[in-house]
Amino acid sequence: MSAEDLEKYETEMELTLYKEYRDIVSQFSFVVETERRFYLANSVDVAARNADGEIYFEVRMSDAWVWDMYRPARFVKNVRVLTFKDVNVEELDKPDLRLPEGNQFGS
Repeated sequence: MSAEDLEKYETEMELTLYKEYRDIVSQFSFVVETERRFYLANSVDVAARNADGEIYFEVRMSDAWVWDMYRPARFVKNVRVLTFKDVNVEELDKPDLRLPEGNQFGS
């Protein structure tokens, strides 16, 4: 495979991943970013750990989707990540799940 073919493959896979992300993002509660990967998850727990004076983070996620074009199975039940870098966790806004204004569901 030539370098040009590899670049074309990676571009196509990134577009495929983006389309998949766009279609599924509403099913998740959190976006998690580590130095190596990007995740969508419904449950996230981040704990700082200390091993011989070195601080690292343990990130546990459940019901997750992994942004990785080289991974054929992107949906996983549980993920555990250990990292010495920063971890970014953001709660997704779910505007389509907000209750309507007023009392339309009875008293």
